[in-house]
Amino acid sequence: MLKFYTINALALVVFFGLLLAGFFGDVPAWLYVLFVFIWFVITAIGSFQIRWNYHLQSLNHNYKVSENYISITFDDGPNPEFTPKVLSLLKEYGAKATFFLIGKNAEKYPELVQQIINEGHTIGSHSFSHSKNFGFFSTEKVAAELKQTNSILKEITGKELKLFRPPFGVTNPNIKKALKNTGYFSIGWSKRSLDTTNLSEEKILKRITSNLKKGDIILLHDSSAKTVAVLEQLLLFLQPHKLQSVPVDRLLEIEAYA
Repeated sequence: MLKFYTINALALVVFFGLLLAGFFGDVPAWLYVLFVFIWFVITAIGSFQIRWNYHLQSLNHNYKVSENYISITFDDGPNPEFTPKVLSLLKEYGAKATFFLIGKNAEKYPELVQQIINEGHTIGSHSFSHSKNFGFFSTEKVAAELKQTNSILKEITGKELKLFRPPFGVTNPNIKKALKNTGYFSIGWSKRSLDTTNLSEEKILKRITSNLKKGDIILLHDSSAKTVAVLEQLLLFLQPHKLQSVPVDRLLEIEAYA
């Protein structure tokens, strides 16, 4: 898999090769433009594809798990309308999940955060603001959002968080440094449902269940009626396939809290 430092090292070699070739001969300007364009495209895609582990190591699955475990995860909550419905379904089907909470939402709905914990699920951080510009934040600003969210959730639950899912799955060197400085695990996914798009319930469910196997981590959002409907169908699907949803810390065999 492509890595940030490997690509940059290769890019430097190619760049100096072009300069050297230009010194001894005529290198057309479009070659330099093409070179920069290719580097930019690879870096941009790598930054938005958390499963590439392009900038940092994210835990996206555990295919070595011995039990028939998968993990259902929810981003962007807690949501006062849909999180209770999600929790009700999980309880009905005896499934456990992981909720990556936005700090400002947790601050508004502490009772939902506590309910998530009380019902045996795991929580992690999904930043404080979930800003669209999160990928452009400095290391210090990313760390500040992590600390602010952790402070809010610790006050509600008494727990120090260790799990983090970057907003939009975006990674970069600043986020890498912030996670290293704060001691968080970056948690990705192996099954992206796209439940926040215009895809139908049927297509979302098919994306999730197609070739679903033990060790997979599923990304959902507890923020719409469509996701609630998909979740129920997913939980029904798991039963005959002998798959059990557990929190990501259990699937990945790591500690969720400090």
